[in-house]
Amino acid sequence: MSLRDTALAFLVVAVWGTNFVVIKWGLASIPPFLFALLRFTFSALPFTLFLARPRTRWRWLALYGLLLGPGQFGLLFYALRAAISPGLASLVIQAQVFFTIGLSAWLFGERVTAVTIAGSALALAGLVLIASHLDRSATPSGIGLVLCAALCWGGANVVAKKAAAGARGAFSMLSFVAWSSLFAVPPLLALTFSLEGAHRDWDAMRAAGAGAWGAVAWQVVGNTLFGFAAWSFLLARYDAAVVSPWALLIPVFGMGASAILLGEALPAWKVGGGALVLAGIATIVFFGMRRGRR
Repeated sequence: MSLRDTALAFLVVAVWGTNFVVIKWGLASIPPFLFALLRFTFSALPFTLFLARPRTRWRWLALYGLLLGPGQFGLLFYALRAAISPGLASLVIQAQVFFTIGLSAWLFGERVTAVTIAGSALALAGLVLIASHLDRSATPSGIGLVLCAALCWGGANVVAKKAAAGARGAFSMLSFVAWSSLFAVPPLLALTFSLEGAHRDWDAMRAAGAGAWGAVAWQVVGNTLFGFAAWSFLLARYDAAVVSPWALLIPVFGMGASAILLGEALPAWKVGGGALVLAGIATIVFFGMRRGRR
């Protein structure tokens, strides 16, 4: 990866990592499926009114929106409401790295290098160290829901890569994210009405303060339109095995922000696990840059 794209990847994972705390703040006032619905509604409108539809097949737009909307974020928000802490959720969701690399190797025939395997193994050791010390901040159902969300994220990464590869002419990742958000709205609307209730949704929106609506706005502007557009841009330029391991930095930012802003405990084993994750990222990135220069 170039220096510019390396900085872009770092900024994206910093936004995504700290966003787990913002989500927790929003969920204090807004039910999870309603929160996801608001996120994707405002990610689609008004942007689809002035952004041209990306030159790709409708099925890729629909599949991407379904995987991200009710798939990744519907499940993640539901788990974060009461079943898992923000810091640990930012850790478990990183199973998407291995889902993405595996799906890309299977579907696109991408070669997974020894450096990628070694770096991922080192980072995985850090994740295992942290996961082996689970406490009351996570339930089995919370872990299961976030793992399902990680699988949906890995699938969405592969769909974005497929859509960009088959696009006719110039391909705008920002347009792709905005237009695909349209397809997340109907299933999320059905989920919030059936599981949370229209009256509860209306009462929650009426009672929501500036902090809750600020959390919704950040989901739209920072996390969705910037984060996923930039991430999809990187996946279109590089192999998934080069880009996806960067997401292993998310729990470092997530746990740090959760500890500082929410008072979540940050014992030595969490710090050690984060150090292993950083070492794995460094192995993949710096050895990959050396191979690229050669």
